[in-house]
Amino acid sequence: MTIQANIHEAKTRFSQLLERAHAGEEVIIAKAGRPYARLVPVVEVQSREPGAFRGRISGDVCGPTATDELEAWG
Repeated sequence: MTIQANIHEAKTRFSQLLERAHAGEEVIIAKAGRPYARLVPVVEVQSREPGAFRGRISGDVCGPTATDELEAWG
């Protein structure tokens, strides 16, 4: 479900709109009736573990790329 609120309404109901965005609803802030910004929940980024792929990647990944592979990219 999408909720649209003008700037004045958004300032008045900010806590409510924030909770609804956090719950997964799309909240659009409008200026003069036109969409201006979107409230979205923060997605936690999982930390990366250095060396997690050690031993899983083989071949020369740092060497020159074959001509046919370069052409396939574009």
